Amino acid sequence: MGLSNPIISSSFFDLQGIDSRGPEEGLPTLTVTTILEDPYVMVRSAELEGYCIDLLKALAAMLHFSYKVKVVSDGQYGAISSNGNWTGMVGEILRQEADIAVAPLTVTSAREEVVSFTTPFLQTGIGILLRKDTASQEMSFFHFLAPFSKETWTGLLFAYVLTCFCLFLVARLSPCEWNEPKNEENHFTFLNSLWFGAGALALQGVTPRPKALSVRVIAAVWWLFTIALLAAYIANFTALLSSGSEQLPIQTFEDLVKQRKLEFGTLDGSSTFYFFKNSKNPIHQMIYEYMDKRRDRVLVKTYQEAVQRVMESNYAFIGESISQDLAAARHCNLIRAPEVIGARGFGIATTQASLWTKKLSIAVLKLRESGDLDYLRNKWWETSCLHKSRDRWSPLQPQALGGLFLTLAIGLALGVIAAVVELSNKSRHAAGHVKKSCCSVFTEEMCTRLRIKESTRQSQETSGRANA
Repeated sequence: MGLSNPIISSSFFDLQGIDSRGPEEGLPTLTVTTILEDPYVMVRSAELEGYCIDLLKALAAMLHFSYKVKVVSDGQYGAISSNGNWTGMVGEILRQEADIAVAPLTVTSAREEVVSFTTPFLQTGIGILLRKDTASQEMSFFHFLAPFSKETWTGLLFAYVLTCFCLFLVARLSPCEWNEPKNEENHFTFLNSLWFGAGALALQGVTPRPKALSVRVIAAVWWLFTIALLAAYIANFTALLSSGSEQLPIQTFEDLVKQRKLEFGTLDGSSTFYFFKNSKNPIHQMIYEYMDKRRDRVLVKTYQEAVQRVMESNYAFIGESISQDLAAARHCNLIRAPEVIGARGFGIATTQASLWTKKLSIAVLKLRESGDLDYLRNKWWETSCLHKSRDRWSPLQPQALGGLFLTLAIGLALGVIAAVVELSNKSRHAAGHVKKSCCSVFTEEMCTRLRIKESTRQSQETSGRANA
């Protein structure tokens, strides 16, 4: 979690839970320590505001106390230092410099041993914060094949070949497809059957046209199959394109460990870091070892630094999920991965012998039951990113259809090559009759075809001038 501004950290803010006229006579006054972190506690025009300030006002109104807010002097939450003393807000409560701590302070077993916590007022966990353009699924060059699985495409190819073979076989057996079997060639050769099946698959009418009832039955069934198949393909492809930006390749912490594109880290010395250090889960241990070996490069000092690094580089931040939700609400190019682990909560810390612990816990429960905590959550985590994402439109990127264009280019090239081969074969046969070289005959054939085009254009121009 982030560090506070050292200039402001030593300031006291005199606030009153009932009104702004100062502590009311007869009401107990509590010294409250907190930390500057958006949106929990923020400075606006020399005054404090935020989620924790609103929560503190509600608690003061319910329990009838006034308070004086103090920003923690060292800008830390609370951890055991090398000399065995506690730092941050936990340390100030232990030294009786503050009565309670109202802040995004995570309830942990180590802290619970030295201070008491109320019922958590916010539930959170450990999540992964990503930038959308680095986290989005990259479109492959053959993205147009994605609507169907490999098994489906294999089955489609097998069905196509089998259907065309059945057309060929049935057309050979049916008498209706022949007039004189000994003197006439059947139109349904195997190549023509393949062409017929391909034309039906593309919803194009092609020849030969079936005459026999048996052939028509097979053709009708194939047409029905292709219509349903194309409808499923178009529906899946449309859904794939419309939801492509929402699909994240990093859904879980296991996905994060397996990828090599993004670096990832957390706050140095945070409870999140020690969660992975103490976890027995193999995936969590791999994450800890990765961060520990690269701590100078992947661990950050403040939460603001982490968000900035995610926005500006290929970096994934592991931290409190509720804080990541705020970052995603404030910055529409950020997103949190779905998986959240290590469920925990933010609680109000008091001294272990304090009489306020139970009172504050009951008050927090009442605020939750009345819906006030949900109201504060929605108030300070409000976002307009959802509305913007619905209104934003971006054109289809060429990578999604690159494979189709490549396929078309290959087909055109093959067609040209086939035409050249056919012309070469004809030139080779003609060269044997006229006693000329194959290359000279091929050149003459090419020139003849080009001259035909040119003479036709010239004759059209001449006739046009004459008519004019």
